[in-house]
Amino acid sequence: MPENYTDPSGNTEAFRAFSQTPEAAGPVDAPSRLPLIVGAAVVVVLLVALVAWLAMG
Repeated sequence: MPENYTDPSGNTEAFRAFSQTPEAAGPVDAPSRLPLIVGAAVVVVLLVALVAWLAMG
């Protein structure tokens, strides 16, 4: 093994620094599109109801 490699378990301070390093964050997920789809569905239902009400009246 090369001399410049430091085993983290070799001393307590190095091990603590090694074990407390945060892990890399995963890819950021895109925001949910569910509210947009629900909103669009509500608008479509309201428009169909309005057209039906105007056609009946």
